Amino acid sequence: MKFHASQVYMIMAFLQSLANSTMFTTYAIFYIATLGLNPLELLIVGMVLEVTVLIFEGITGVVADTYSRRLSVIAGMFALGAGFVLQGFIPSLETLIPFVGVFVWVLVSQLICGIGYTFISGADTAWVVDEVGTEKMGSLFLRAKSYSLMGTLLGIALSVGLSTLGTHLPYAVGGLLYLGLGLFLIFFMKEPRFVRPERTADSSHWQEMKTTWLSGAKVIRREPMLLLILVVTLFSGAASEGYDRLWEAHLISEIGIPESHLSMAMWFGLIAAVSTFLSIFVVRVGERRLDMNNERVVMVGMFVLTFIRIAAILAFAFSPTFTWALVCLLLIGMLNSLTQPLFDTWLNQNIESRVRATIISMMGQTDALGQTAGGPFVGWVGTRYSIRASLVMAAILLSPILLIFGRVLRKKTSR
Repeated sequence: MKFHASQVYMIMAFLQSLANSTMFTTYAIFYIATLGLNPLELLIVGMVLEVTVLIFEGITGVVADTYSRRLSVIAGMFALGAGFVLQGFIPSLETLIPFVGVFVWVLVSQLICGIGYTFISGADTAWVVDEVGTEKMGSLFLRAKSYSLMGTLLGIALSVGLSTLGTHLPYAVGGLLYLGLGLFLIFFMKEPRFVRPERTADSSHWQEMKTTWLSGAKVIRREPMLLLILVVTLFSGAASEGYDRLWEAHLISEIGIPESHLSMAMWFGLIAAVSTFLSIFVVRVGERRLDMNNERVVMVGMFVLTFIRIAAILAFAFSPTFTWALVCLLLIGMLNSLTQPLFDTWLNQNIESRVRATIISMMGQTDALGQTAGGPFVGWVGTRYSIRASLVMAAILLSPILLIFGRVLRKKTSR
């Protein structure tokens, strides 16, 4: 059996989202209720992940452009699988090795997962764009988002079901799904259009990688648009770390889950399911209405979505009731589902093929830098004042992005 590159990419999108939603739909219950992590520890967990990405992202991106994007993606899948399975067994490890604390095991697993993320980041996108062509990438990213949302929907139900049996089980199963995806890619992921850089007789592996990295850096320096994308990525990373790590804690601690026959896991599963249904609808509308090959359309879309996202995060931070907070969460989920394909399209419209994975990895490093620098500060604000204050800070960190999008749009209008 053979699969076209676009089909393999869709399967990857579906299975990764299935694994991620299986783990992350109820992860707050596992981290907060079972492991007992506080807001600062939650942000430190994220910081360790992002520092790992910051250190390894550039190296793994260069490996993908220099040697093989396929092997980079497969290595990443197995590393992620190992890291997540480790998290799933933390309660057992605490019993077997009591002198190592729970928090230490979480950090070790984040280190492994961070390395896995860096091998995949940039390599998967660079691989599929070269295999299908840049003229098809915009519509492909939107279709892949639809598949990933369907995987998310299935994973939500799986997460809630597993969490009722044991809060650690979603991580164990999610890790096994990543390991299975790695095996699938060994047999069905091909890269016939990948062209390895020519190697001179006296060049070493490190020299080849250095040459590839320097080529990517030169492309970024001479392209003003890529420098603007770097700035957008930096502030977006700083803002997202605060919101992504603390919205559940805000809902649990400062707003409160309504008393009912539904468990906390069921509430989070219900929120995720409704958000996913709405996101599928929004992405399908985007597939029909948006011209993803028109850069101005993509830019206007990102400007509008970012503006609404800032307003929605602020509204969530100051939600007076659970219903108000729920509406804000659903709106933010829909906005995020449409923003990522638009951003990926904008980024790849401005990158040369030969250094695509390297530059995308550099963007990943910038995102990690933003999260590493902004995350602990946002977490300190939450610990010192309130989680609500942290969310306000996350919204503030998004605001410079609007200025950048506005500047790019003005330049394109004046041409």
